[in-house]
Amino acid sequence: MNFISKLKKKEKYQKVYYIILAVVYLVLFSVGILITFRFIDISKNQKEGSRLIGASYMTMNNEFYRIIHEQVRVRVEAEGDRVILRDSGMDVQRQKEQIREMMKMGIEALILTPVDPDGLVDVLIEARAKGIFVIVVDSNVSTENLINCTIVSDNYNAGCLDGEYMLKTQKEGKIVVMAHNSAVSGRQRVAGFLNTVSKNPEYTLESQLDCNGQYEKALSQMREYLNEGHEFDTVFCLNDPTAEGVVAALKEKGLAGNVNIYGVDASPDAKALISAGMMKASVVQFPTKIGETAADVLYNLIAGNKIEKNITVPVDIVTQDNINQYEKDRWQ
Repeated sequence: MNFISKLKKKEKYQKVYYIILAVVYLVLFSVGILITFRFIDISKNQKEGSRLIGASYMTMNNEFYRIIHEQVRVRVEAEGDRVILRDSGMDVQRQKEQIREMMKMGIEALILTPVDPDGLVDVLIEARAKGIFVIVVDSNVSTENLINCTIVSDNYNAGCLDGEYMLKTQKEGKIVVMAHNSAVSGRQRVAGFLNTVSKNPEYTLESQLDCNGQYEKALSQMREYLNEGHEFDTVFCLNDPTAEGVVAALKEKGLAGNVNIYGVDASPDAKALISAGMMKASVVQFPTKIGETAADVLYNLIAGNKIEKNITVPVDIVTQDNINQYEKDRWQ
């Protein structure tokens, strides 16, 4: 009996041993599979010799640019290519350094929104010398001979549309303009607005504040302007982040809804403010269309096809009168 007991006990240990051994082999096999797949690209959307595309926008602190880039990214990856994104954070020197970094990485094309239209000449000359395609979106550069294509909204008309709506709805106006003087698109919108409202002699321009199109700067500038006791009843904002900053400052003083705010973008947040009576209107931009157009131009350039040098995307306007005609929770 002792021998049989020992034998059974031995068989029991052997079973445990083989089970443990099987588990170890299974783990090692699984790790091997994972390592193998880690270093083998099995994506259908990737291919050997894929192109590298660079993207540099003036800031990624604006959903408008995130939407443009998403359209570019989806198309680039669908073509089996790769895209790298850099955020210049409104710093032209940083943008130049990032573009040069991407050129060293071997980009074949660059999607660009310049921080400063005059500040990238030297780096654009370098890009052209390397045969890199450059597509500018949303704004302009001063040296268009160095780039392949510019794609923008009808920025001058964007200002005009806000101005025309103001002419229809306000007999008088003490106007503050929130500007972005270093951006061509910003200057064009302000020019369109001011030229339009100049038709009414009862409108006066009280001040222009350069906020770089940024929410935080618009908030602090309008807060200070209010604290100084200035009188005004209308604010034209070059984009919706600026308008949202102005509304936030007005809310702090209990004045939201008492000042007529005009913006550009027609972002979901701006449409919510229009619905709530805290903004009068916002001109509709179409970032999805701009991004899709940029991607189309990119692959036409790569294919050697002819393209338009300048492409203008039409704009529309969302107001307190027609807000219900638009989807409020998404960009157009």
